[in-house]
Amino acid sequence: MNSQRIAVITDSGTDTSSEFCLEHDVRIMPLRIIYSDGSTFESGIDITSEEVVRRFEREIPTTSLPSPQQIRAILEGAKEGGYEKAVIVTISSELSATNQTVHMVADEMGDFPCIVIDTKSIGMMAGMVVMRAVEYVEAGVPFEELEARLVQDSLDTEIFFAVKSLDFLHKGGRIGGHIYRIGSVLNIKPVLTCDSEGRYVMAKKARGWDRALDTMVKLTVAAAAPFSRVRLCVCCSKATSELFGMLEERLKDEVRAEIVEITRHGISPDLIVHTGPDLVGMGVQRA
Repeated sequence: MNSQRIAVITDSGTDTSSEFCLEHDVRIMPLRIIYSDGSTFESGIDITSEEVVRRFEREIPTTSLPSPQQIRAILEGAKEGGYEKAVIVTISSELSATNQTVHMVADEMGDFPCIVIDTKSIGMMAGMVVMRAVEYVEAGVPFEELEARLVQDSLDTEIFFAVKSLDFLHKGGRIGGHIYRIGSVLNIKPVLTCDSEGRYVMAKKARGWDRALDTMVKLTVAAAAPFSRVRLCVCCSKATSELFGMLEERLKDEVRAEIVEITRHGISPDLIVHTGPDLVGMGVQRA
């Protein structure tokens, strides 16, 4: 427990590494994965990304946010564990109702002040905001200053990703028909990002998978250009994991800012439901 007794809490959609969460006592609110036979799993708790992929041949499931009761139980658990306040970091409110539900529950915790941060992002780069929250709390940054710092960190974070098939994103309602139609014609692979509101939009389109990867690297390099120091992240699903080394080397060669760290990420079960098995992503955050 940190000296300020401030808990850091997040949802599984931020894809914060389990090792980091364990080391720093970050509490996770797991999103739920739901199949048509009524079976429900908690992402990363009783189902893995590999299991979700194995089941794709039979069914693409749906996802759901944690229930208000689950969220409250996690907040109460943090309080009972000796924490006196909490900072809660969530994936984009435009991609999940988790943020809104957390706000509702947190407002009911009258004797347990909470700051709720909408990262306007998802996956690994939302997780980078979680990591900054831990860094600030453990460095003794006052509770009253955390929100402004983390909102700025969210603004200074960019994510880019591409998938081989847009079917999963379209089925899950994460992209509109316009992007889906573009990706269905002439082997066009849209590179996606989150806009200022946290919605998926097309950053650029490329013809073919290899050009999509190249475009992603160039977009990340351009996003890093305004900063003197950056943190970078590369995300690959199991099916694309052989690309980690190549992508990292390109970023090291082409990013002109000082690279404080480069981290590797997989993808959580709840996110792979919407991206499908073939995902590559990368991102940059001002350090």
